[in-house]
Amino acid sequence: MMNPFKRSYTSEEINLFRFLSKIKLFEALNYEELFEFVPNMYLRSYKLDEVVFFRKDPSHALYVIKNGQVSLNIDVNGEFQPLTTIKSGEAFGDNALLPGAKRIYTSIVASENADLYVIPQVNILEVFQGGAKIKAKMMGSFAELYNSYTTNIFKAYRSDFGFFDLAQAYKKED
Repeated sequence: MMNPFKRSYTSEEINLFRFLSKIKLFEALNYEELFEFVPNMYLRSYKLDEVVFFRKDPSHALYVIKNGQVSLNIDVNGEFQPLTTIKSGEAFGDNALLPGAKRIYTSIVASENADLYVIPQVNILEVFQGGAKIKAKMMGSFAELYNSYTTNIFKAYRSDFGFFDLAQAYKKED
């Protein structure tokens, strides 16, 4: 029997949920939980070489790439060295899940155009405050991400006897 009180979603919302479900931070959430983020997702367009944020900026938002590419870079001696380039269906700025965090890299648009969903930290923290299960699921995914980054750093360090390419820490597992 169908529950008449169960929320129904538009086809646009369902497509957004399917899109978000493929992103590590959101993969454990069901549609009802994902819906909590929808009112706080702002689509913003960027152009080639536009900086989304700089290292050491406050981590005020999480970004999800709807389309386009973004380069994540570390600045060394005044020059940007790429860590990785990410594309549609990937998130960055994930330390926005942590109150008071600062950016650890600089993000720059690497395609002619990029459309990014921006989810302000204040809204993420409001969702967490109202939904302990959502927070637990997302923080579990966040911990898995950071564990994989750390694992990659150690693999890179061991393989190069202490001298390694830091970009290896951001390579995706095959």
